[in-house]
Amino acid sequence: MNYSVKILFFLIVLSLTPCLTAQNNVIDEIVWVVGDEAILKSEVEEYRKEVLMQNQRIEGDPYCFIPEQLAIRKLFLDQAKLDSITVQESQVSRTLEYLVNEYIASVGSVERLEEYYGKNLATIREDMRDQIREQQLVEGVQQKHFGHVQLTPSEIRKYYNSLPQDSLPFIPTTLEVQIVTVEPEIPLSEIDRVKARLREYTEQITSGKSTMSTLALLHSEDPGSAMRGGELGFNNRSGFVPEFANTAFALSDPAKVSNVVESEYGFHIIQLIERRGDMGNFRHILLKPKAPQESLDTALVRLDSIRTGIMDKKITFEDAATYLSADKDTRNNKGIMVNNNRGHNSGTPRFALNELNQDIAKIAGEMEKGEVSQPFIMMNDKGRQVAAIIKITERNEGHKANINNDYQIVKQMAESDRQQTLVDEWLQEKIRKTYVRIDPQWQGCEYKYKDWLK
Repeated sequence: MNYSVKILFFLIVLSLTPCLTAQNNVIDEIVWVVGDEAILKSEVEEYRKEVLMQNQRIEGDPYCFIPEQLAIRKLFLDQAKLDSITVQESQVSRTLEYLVNEYIASVGSVERLEEYYGKNLATIREDMRDQIREQQLVEGVQQKHFGHVQLTPSEIRKYYNSLPQDSLPFIPTTLEVQIVTVEPEIPLSEIDRVKARLREYTEQITSGKSTMSTLALLHSEDPGSAMRGGELGFNNRSGFVPEFANTAFALSDPAKVSNVVESEYGFHIIQLIERRGDMGNFRHILLKPKAPQESLDTALVRLDSIRTGIMDKKITFEDAATYLSADKDTRNNKGIMVNNNRGHNSGTPRFALNELNQDIAKIAGEMEKGEVSQPFIMMNDKGRQVAAIIKITERNEGHKANINNDYQIVKQMAESDRQQTLVDEWLQEKIRKTYVRIDPQWQGCEYKYKDWLK
């Protein structure tokens, strides 16, 4: 669900927060009781510090805002029990591995993460697992009770007409883009050089002169995993490209290193870290063959010829993208790029400039509708240099959201507003039926939901 409300009690923050324990400098006491669940002062203190570390916004006094969010969370978890909502442990595990890897990447190493939390990695993982499981239970309640809101066009228009103009979001300039690419030829000598380097790394690892993690940190060209010593985190086969998965999941000895494997990203050597059922955690080193300038120039000349044919109307851009482009993600779609980022434009051909590939954005930002660019060199999403031309098929300048041009955005706003109303009503009723006791010293707050102090 796409809630805009604040009662999600920082789900992302909570999912990344270890289980809460009293700190040495905090005298623990019960500050709230919700049903048969207590909220401790130490919990409030820990969440306050975590929110500040994450640079999250706290509305008003943290000692009013945070305990209310914790209380709301307990109400949702209580409802999950009543609804017999369960979560899939496999999904919990996948989310856990993703978040652990993201955290390690953000701080730079496992050691720094352990220092940050003052716990070893195993304890951090188990603490996070509990939080993720609770988060998914909360989301299950939300989906069951509020996830099926659908408004009619007249209701959406009524909502739009009720909004003050200054509350309408600003929609940045969006573009719809077609692309044709040509991959530069990689000389066999360059491929042989890359393979030879990887074989040298394998020899260093098997001889004990170095470790895979050290070599990955120093030499791997996969920036996401290199800083983690090449570790990729747990995933099933579908989480990797087929060539990589076939080799990785055939490994059984963590002391062994695979042969050199080629994928669309480059060339790899792979080492098994751990297997858990159909999930595997692997370490790899990636090297990418580099196209010499001569090959890049040749690709640009080839694209210039294609562009000339398009401008002379000997071939359409659509046909050039379908039959001549090297971009397999767009050539079956007549070259139309699809936005895979999260946000309002996800799944559509519309891109804000900051959602486009940086090299494309530099060119597209100055182009008009219908214009075809000159050939240029770009880094594709596989980290390889290719030559490209683009065409702007639609350009919508930045503007205040309106129901004619931005119907889907207004629809999401209207449905989120209705969901918010339903959540508020549900919570008020739930609070009225639940035993709540707030320590007198914590009753002087302006809480969002007034019935806490019934």
